[in-house]
Amino acid sequence: MFSFFKRKSKETAQESSIVKDELEVSQEETGRAASVETDTDSLAMEGAAAEAEAEAEAEAACVKAEESSVKQENAVVDDETSEAETPADETPVQDVATAQVEPEKRSWFSRLRQGLSRTGQNLGGLFVGVKVDESLFEELETALIMADAGMDATTSLLTALRARVKKERLTDAQAVKAALQEILAEHLRPLEKTFPVGRHKPLVMMIAGVNGAGKTTSIGKLAYNFQLQGHRVLLAAGDTFRAAAREQLMAWGERNNVTVIAQDGGDPAAVAFDAVNAGRARDTDIVMVDTAGRLPTQLHLMEELKKIKRVIGKADAQAPHEVLLVVDGNTGQNAIAQIRAFDAAIGLTGLVVTKLDGTAKGGTLAAVAAGAQGVRPVPVYWIGVGEGLEDLQPFVASEFAAALLGSE
Repeated sequence: MFSFFKRKSKETAQESSIVKDELEVSQEETGRAASVETDTDSLAMEGAAAEAEAEAEAEAACVKAEESSVKQENAVVDDETSEAETPADETPVQDVATAQVEPEKRSWFSRLRQGLSRTGQNLGGLFVGVKVDESLFEELETALIMADAGMDATTSLLTALRARVKKERLTDAQAVKAALQEILAEHLRPLEKTFPVGRHKPLVMMIAGVNGAGKTTSIGKLAYNFQLQGHRVLLAAGDTFRAAAREQLMAWGERNNVTVIAQDGGDPAAVAFDAVNAGRARDTDIVMVDTAGRLPTQLHLMEELKKIKRVIGKADAQAPHEVLLVVDGNTGQNAIAQIRAFDAAIGLTGLVVTKLDGTAKGGTLAAVAAGAQGVRPVPVYWIGVGEGLEDLQPFVASEFAAALLGSE
């Protein structure tokens, strides 16, 4: 009996073991299936992730390429570099436009300084390794007169300089030079005036000058500069007797894409009249009327100039709004006589001084500011130092004074 139960117990144990083994096998197969399923899902997820990553990299590459293209087209400094260089608690106060203007200003001053180098060397060289005594003032007097400043301006400048040296007890030559530069800048300040563009529409400008002063070239440069400021310009070829003058002005018109009103051998006053009416009809901002070059001693030509001004007034009662004289910067004291004669004939409102490019003495403007020889101190709107389009810039008294003394 005991043996029977023992055998039964053994068979039961064996059956339990078999069931247990089958259960373990089933669990292992289930685990392997789950593992296979998990691996499959994992591979699918990894594939999807890889595909998404590839798409992201491709999109990033496209974006990067577009950004690179934009940067090359606009020539803009990389923002990331800018942020890295700028402290987090500071904000850049100078924009890109200002940063571009600064080098241009320095370049313009260097050209102006080079143009007035003849006077700059003569005047500036006097302050190197010398004592501040009477001999220095005597040498300054000679140098200023040789620079075409004239006696009136020279006397005024040196009187002010002596008083400044005495008051401030200046003993260093460079300090005296700095004082003279400030005094000269103040002396020239009455000639500094901003051109009143936009005051009238159209603003009619009548431009005169002697032969060879650079009148037509200056008109072309002014047209270029006005267009850069967004103004619509129209030109009138009032020099109807010289075919080369018309052709030159028309070439400037084509270069600047500006309309030129011209006639072959017609009356210059009629050309000016038509130009003013055309400027009004075409909603032009500025009309510039070129006139034939003439000497102040040619009385019949000066009378013709007066006629042109009168006829412009018939087209527009307030015109011409600006009457400019183009003066060659190399003519020295002869410029004084030209300014006085043209001012008496047509009433000048401004000057354009050209060819301050290496041989000019430059002191003539000091004589104009001093009212030498009875001349009226007519404002200087622009000065030119070369043939380039950017070589005609507004007159700034402090810059001109610094260049005249050869200062940095």
